[in-house]
Amino acid sequence: MTKNEKYDASNIQVLKGLEAVRKRPAMYIGDISTRGLHHLVYEVVDNSIDEALAGFCTEIEVVMGKDGSVTVRDNGRGIPVDIHPDHKKSALEIVMTVLHAGGKFDKKSYKVSGGLHGVGISVVNALSEWLWVEVARDGKVHRQQYARGVPLAPVKVVGRRKSTGTKVCFLPDGEIFKKRKFSFEVLSERLRELAFLNKDLKITIRDEISGKQELFRYKGGLISFVEYLDQNRNSITKKPLYIADEKEGVPVEIAFSYTDTYSENIYSYVNNIHTIEGGSHLVGFKTALTRTLNNFASKNKLLKNGDPTLSGDDVREGITAVVSVKHADPQFEGQTKTKLGNSEVRGIVESIVNEGLIRELEKNMTQARKIIDKCKQAARSREAARKAKELTRRKTALESEGLPGKLADCSLRDATRTELFLVEGDSAGGSAKQGRDRRFQAILPLRGKILNVEKARIDKMLANEEIRTIVAAIGAGIGRSDFDLSRIRYDKIIIMTDADVDGSHIRTLLLTFFFRHMRELVDQGHLYIAQPPLYRYKKGGDEIYLYDEEAREQLIKKLSKNGKEKVELQRYKGLGEMNPTQLWSTTMDPENRTLLQVTIDEAFEADLIFSKLMGDKVEPRRQFIEENAKYVRNLDV
Repeated sequence: MTKNEKYDASNIQVLKGLEAVRKRPAMYIGDISTRGLHHLVYEVVDNSIDEALAGFCTEIEVVMGKDGSVTVRDNGRGIPVDIHPDHKKSALEIVMTVLHAGGKFDKKSYKVSGGLHGVGISVVNALSEWLWVEVARDGKVHRQQYARGVPLAPVKVVGRRKSTGTKVCFLPDGEIFKKRKFSFEVLSERLRELAFLNKDLKITIRDEISGKQELFRYKGGLISFVEYLDQNRNSITKKPLYIADEKEGVPVEIAFSYTDTYSENIYSYVNNIHTIEGGSHLVGFKTALTRTLNNFASKNKLLKNGDPTLSGDDVREGITAVVSVKHADPQFEGQTKTKLGNSEVRGIVESIVNEGLIRELEKNMTQARKIIDKCKQAARSREAARKAKELTRRKTALESEGLPGKLADCSLRDATRTELFLVEGDSAGGSAKQGRDRRFQAILPLRGKILNVEKARIDKMLANEEIRTIVAAIGAGIGRSDFDLSRIRYDKIIIMTDADVDGSHIRTLLLTFFFRHMRELVDQGHLYIAQPPLYRYKKGGDEIYLYDEEAREQLIKKLSKNGKEKVELQRYKGLGEMNPTQLWSTTMDPENRTLLQVTIDEAFEADLIFSKLMGDKVEPRRQFIEENAKYVRNLDV
């Protein structure tokens, strides 16, 4: 749609009503927990982003109100307010109250859009205790208020303004959401991501309670995104390589760099939607990257006789990349919009990357040689890694490395009903073996700290006995190309470490390992962290276990309110201090225990944290410790 074309009520198409949203909110926003709560904000912001994609919006503001509400304002065209020709109501009211009503379907009002199904703003309205919207358009300000999706009055003019835009303010419904507190940090992560993906778009967020505020605006777009992701890594490319072109009406934009690390970090997007499962655009990028680098290396004699052909894993070692495409009619596999299915996009991306990458490489031959050398080093370690991987496969590893003596396996062979505890130390491992339910619980004691995989290639990593043992016990292989979730031997992988500094370090090392090399365990909800108690209170026959400092404070306050009783608590410094019965009843018994499921909402933020805490650069780690030291309450040294 050009800026001269009409955008009014006739562009608003109605597909069906809004009946089931309040009855089954999880169908529309994923869940009604914290994640679903924040999704409400994303839905409103996405409408403003679509205005930016269409070229009509340059500023978006998000305000977290003192009353728990959120306000989203943009300077786009404003939602149409005139009377819809078929439904005889204001187009604004239809958009706000009818499911699948919007200007995203005819491809005239919006060439590309992230809010593809038109459910966003009406769903937010239905799940809000109250909501009001103001639209500045045609020199007037129009307003309508709603209660749980129902209009309280018709749309009316409340003022005059030359500028245009839409302003939405809503309070999530307490009948739907048990917790209604928004996180400034969670919202900021998504808004920062959107600012990177939409070059020069100004996005601000402000919290009226804490006073926190952020402004996101990146003139470098995806180049700035890659630089942000690599801030804790040493780059071997002077600045990110950048490729942008359009073929068959599909704009493609890619930025990537190479670092001296060994992990692969590629993030793909379609119309600003993070395609977590990838799809045809990501396949096209990977295919073109492998083919083009091999052809370039051969043509320029950077591969000698006898050198192996560079594999996909070789050319992606140490890469940080962002792949973004815009498509007028994207077909996503599944309801969660996580995998692009349009087959034609693969060829489009391949062609653009092939031409653009050759151009980038030829511009800087010194940098090109560094990239090829990095890939060749990866190829040389691949053969050693292949042999090491074979040792980790379950049958060979269990038979040749004598794992039955270390792994106390369970008797059940139905992987959907079993769980594996990774336990710090032989002492705690012994208690866990004795206290467990042998039918479905397996125990793998770990000796000391495993290798920091952030600083090791896979061949060195698989030479580490503890890592080989973990991989063999889980039984699903390792690495993006070899890991097969269908071969997993346990439904739950549970990290159980001491509640001290060493235990926290071991837990972080294990989380880094799983995030980098068994990512699907995390994505599919198989990774957990056990929560052993911190304190034990015993008086006579009474025994109480306390799992955090807040519970301790409450107990002390309760027992000493008359000032007569002295409260004595046993502080657990390690799992080994508990006998098998105590460990079972507090930490392992499914009826009583608390497990924290490891999830990743923003993969690029998780990558940033792991590279900061476990990477080679010392300064970012020091800064992190200094900034967060004030939150430490109990430190065991």
